[in-house]
Amino acid sequence: MGVFASSGQARSFDYRAGDAGYILFAMGHYIENTGKGTLHFPELLKSDYYADISLNQYLANTPSERVRQHLHLDDEFMNNLSLKKTPVIK
Repeated sequence: MGVFASSGQARSFDYRAGDAGYILFAMGHYIENTGKGTLHFPELLKSDYYADISLNQYLANTPSERVRQHLHLDDEFMNNLSLKKTPVIK
């Protein structure tokens, strides 16, 4: 799991079966299955309201001049950003 903050800080963690992780409110994060088996990922929330946005959507909703300026991304990358969420399931 990778967790990142707006201040440019980021950490990654390797979890094994039975481990638990905690993500602070409003921290960006991603989960990647690096094992060979199926990943079962229960997510528990403190609120009765759930909303999410992918990093792709987040960047697509941010003014492109700012994204280019801060992340130094090329036109091809910028043109492939999408406002539509596309789940990644293998």
